[in-house]
Amino acid sequence: LRCKMNIFFCSDHHFYHKNIIKFTKPDGTLIRQFSDLDHMHEHFIAQHNSVVKPNDVVYFLGDVVLERKDASKLGILHRLNGRKHLVRGNHDELDTIYYLDYFEDVHSLVAKYGVIMSHVPIHPGSIERWNCNLHGHLHYKRVLDSSGHPDPRYINVSMEQLDNYKPISLDELNKRIPKNHDK
Repeated sequence: LRCKMNIFFCSDHHFYHKNIIKFTKPDGTLIRQFSDLDHMHEHFIAQHNSVVKPNDVVYFLGDVVLERKDASKLGILHRLNGRKHLVRGNHDELDTIYYLDYFEDVHSLVAKYGVIMSHVPIHPGSIERWNCNLHGHLHYKRVLDSSGHPDPRYINVSMEQLDNYKPISLDELNKRIPKNHDK
């Protein structure tokens, strides 16, 4: 028997970031609807484990745990299912050695599955080699094209963009990824 492995993507959990639940959009609405950090943590863990199984692969596109000094806070990652891979974000500031206790590998960029994965969206002039850029960093915002519409070449997998904070599968992303037929 072979176990089917699924592949998932997510970004910007901001575990232990006490102010993230106070952040608002320009209209004043909260970007995350949680009463406190424990509520957010438990919801994220439950949602993650509802779709990700132990042998599935998960790419975390940065800003997982906001902790600059206490590597023990990374321990929350043991509660998340899957074989984890980290694409570092601007808040993933601990030495790499600490992340390797929880992630199979740590990268700044990953080019795989016909996409490029990054934390911050890549420059539009660099995207032509891939069908799209999976990224985080922007939370509830999207990369816009020259006409002010969401650019389909960029898919934001920040927690605020996901369906009830569940990691998105490669199968679902493949339905959204524009196909570059000039390759």
